[in-house]
Amino acid sequence: MEGRVFGLETPLMTALQHLLDIPDGEAGGAGAEKQGPTRAYVRDARAMAATPADVKELPGAYAFVVDMPGLGSGDIKVQVEDERVLVISGERRREEKEDARYLRMERRMGKLMRKFVLPENADMEKISAVCHDGVLTVSVEKLPPPEPKKPKIIQVQVA
Repeated sequence: MEGRVFGLETPLMTALQHLLDIPDGEAGGAGAEKQGPTRAYVRDARAMAATPADVKELPGAYAFVVDMPGLGSGDIKVQVEDERVLVISGERRREEKEDARYLRMERRMGKLMRKFVLPENADMEKISAVCHDGVLTVSVEKLPPPEPKKPKIIQVQVA
């Protein structure tokens, strides 16, 4: 469905719609010219567009809440890239059973990914992640606020 139906004709929405409409064969396959995005870029863009997340600012931390249904802790990767980019990713694969045949497949399979640029006051050494009932919560503690500088007192001498 096009974004114009909902009044979403921004350049960002147009670019995302274009990326989602690129067939896999045209996204940088063997022998293709390097004009468009690579297959990995398109796959990551699709994963980021399809992975909803909530970001909360708490008094002492930032909380990133991402639905990761069906993934165990070994299937989820949380890392920090380029010093301030939090990357949350995982991949859900289809369960293969030889004696079973799918009549309907509606659950999403494939890569899940989100990237967040962390603010300046995020403590990069105090990041924790907990997955409970398919919901991943990544907590990034805030650095303590800098102490306000005390004004320098200059003694006035009377001559």
